[in-house]
Amino acid sequence: MRHITRSLAGLILTLLVISFVIFLVMEAVPGDPAEIMLGTSAAPDTLAALREQMGLDQPFFVRYLDWLTGLLQGNLGESYTYRTPVSDLIGERLMVTLPLTGLAVFLSVAISLPLGVLAAARPNGIIDAFASLFAQIGIAVPNFWIGLLLILGIALTLGWFPAGGFPGWEAGFWPALMALILPSVALAIPQAAVLTRVTRAAVIEITNEDFVRTARAKGASPSHALWRHVVPNALIPVVTMLGMQISVLIAGAVLVENVFTLPGMGTLAYQALAQRDLIVIQNVVLFFAAIVMVVNFIVDALYTVLDPRLRTRR
Repeated sequence: MRHITRSLAGLILTLLVISFVIFLVMEAVPGDPAEIMLGTSAAPDTLAALREQMGLDQPFFVRYLDWLTGLLQGNLGESYTYRTPVSDLIGERLMVTLPLTGLAVFLSVAISLPLGVLAAARPNGIIDAFASLFAQIGIAVPNFWIGLLLILGIALTLGWFPAGGFPGWEAGFWPALMALILPSVALAIPQAAVLTRVTRAAVIEITNEDFVRTARAKGASPSHALWRHVVPNALIPVVTMLGMQISVLIAGAVLVENVFTLPGMGTLAYQALAQRDLIVIQNVVLFFAAIVMVVNFIVDALYTVLDPRLRTRR
């Protein structure tokens, strides 16, 4: 319990530091949001009035504290471009990004875990060779390129899935899910390639441990020793790598959502950056950072579930 409390305190402190860094970086981005909205031909008094309305005439620390106070109260501000609350924009886009990333994580684990375990169970076999080839290709090819190949090879040629766009969940669960399958596959393949290598290496390492040989000496079959003793102990590095891959997955979602024209958080961040909608960029980047931090906290808590030695030590 003390360890979890300490981790929570560290998470909150880290998010405060990240929020300040994000605000500082956004301040250094060239260009004036008010001038971008009104155009370069706007009159100086009109420009000054808009800057005052947007709060851009206030000092740096005053604007940062106002933003931080609004975050604590659940008020993320109003978008300069869309003229709507940022919380509404993020809420709408999360209905696309969260199912997309969740499906991508599920697919990457569903592919990598059995493939890595079976490859380690028979080193230098056919499955091991296929797993090695899959890992090399998956790591080498970017996810947006995989998305383009899926659009050309499956969506446009075979017509099994939509080539892009999102009909919305109000159009029905199945049409919305079909629109997310190809993007989630494009996101999942590079992550599955990395996790396959990690799983294979972890299983081979645990297989050579003394407790596994002891279980085999007591009469445990190879399959029983593999799934009962080896795989549970090999999950710790796999879970660690999965937590680290969340940030890569979020970064990949920005590109993949634009490739498939999905109205998700990645597309929102890209559009806000192009229009210099600072308040949207700040909140989206902070939200992404918070997701990564929370996932790492959950992974840290899972260690105590997967490894009883940590519970005893703590």
